[in-house]
Amino acid sequence: MFDVQQIAAQFPALKQQINQQRLVYLDSAATTQKPQCVIDAISHYYSQQNANVHRGSHSLTAQATSQFESARETVARFIGANSSKEIIWTRGATEALNLIAQTYARSTLKPGDEILVGEMEHHANIVPWQIVAQQTGAKVVKIPMTAQCQLDLSAFDSLLSAKSKIVAVAHITNVTGTRQPIEEIITRSHTAGAVVVVDGAQGIVHESVDVSKLGADFYVFSGHKLYAPAGIGVLFGKQALLEAMPPWHGGGKMVERVSFEGTTFSELPGKFEAGTPNVAGAIALSTAIDWYQELDHQKLEGHIHHLVTLAKSGLQQLDDVRILGYQDQSSVISFIIEGVHHQDVATLLDQQAIAVRAGNHCAHPLMDALGVKGTIRASFAAYNTEEDVERLINGVAKAVDML
Repeated sequence: MFDVQQIAAQFPALKQQINQQRLVYLDSAATTQKPQCVIDAISHYYSQQNANVHRGSHSLTAQATSQFESARETVARFIGANSSKEIIWTRGATEALNLIAQTYARSTLKPGDEILVGEMEHHANIVPWQIVAQQTGAKVVKIPMTAQCQLDLSAFDSLLSAKSKIVAVAHITNVTGTRQPIEEIITRSHTAGAVVVVDGAQGIVHESVDVSKLGADFYVFSGHKLYAPAGIGVLFGKQALLEAMPPWHGGGKMVERVSFEGTTFSELPGKFEAGTPNVAGAIALSTAIDWYQELDHQKLEGHIHHLVTLAKSGLQQLDDVRILGYQDQSSVISFIIEGVHHQDVATLLDQQAIAVRAGNHCAHPLMDALGVKGTIRASFAAYNTEEDVERLINGVAKAVDML
């Protein structure tokens, strides 16, 4: 059995009430709640160790620097990187993708080159490529999806050519929770000479990731979807690629020597980390990873999939409810109620203290492909219970009756 009550008790935000009812939080694909140990890590840094890193000569700086770089080592081990030099701190997956676009892509793309992007991608893995395409004369090419909301590998093969320089895909999609065949995509892309960028914002939470075995050239994720704070994220890049890339942001810490005659830049990873970093965020992310790794992941994923299966079964019994792109091994259910606006449903659920996501989920192209304006998305995490599922089904049933 999976002791979900013991886990849920570690999340103070879940103890609150909304409209005199216990909060049911089903929006973890947007951001997870934080366990007390992560909250304590942030508080401890600011109350006991607050100092900038890599500069200064006092004890607080030394302590902060040690923990900051130890956190980088934790992330490197967590994802199987060959070196902590391959771990770049960012504000999140979005900034990491923009960094890749404005450094690697902008410095290498030429007119006529192509960037292949999946149809199901979050806007953060579409817009940066459109911007850099305008800057360089390259072209963004859509990789269509199948009816099961997976990349169409046959279409992908037909699109791959000598013009294909970058392939950008999600590990797991944020709307339907569909796991993409990234191993095949990486292998086929490399055969064609393309560099692969994987958006792992959803995948990192539900799958053991080893970037060395995976072979992705870049892999990015955000801490706030992994039980860590907002404002801290990770860009993994193969060391040879990162060393060849120019800096993006200029300022303090990313330089060795500055003069008006010219500037020499720091070695990795400092070259990409200008200014004062999110020290507390990095330390708290390390704490979140340690907490997460203590869980029995086989039981955790089994528990989540059990909840999703229960939710699917219950929702399918309701009139006019249609589930979109469902995949068995998912933590997400995205659905619509025929003839009812998704936001109206979310509002009625909120009145019952049930937190879900409603809208286009920053995935307009996927909404267009599905033929809908938006969906209601319920997403599950380690702290959710069977009672949460029951509350969701009853809440949706009530919304259906009212609307």
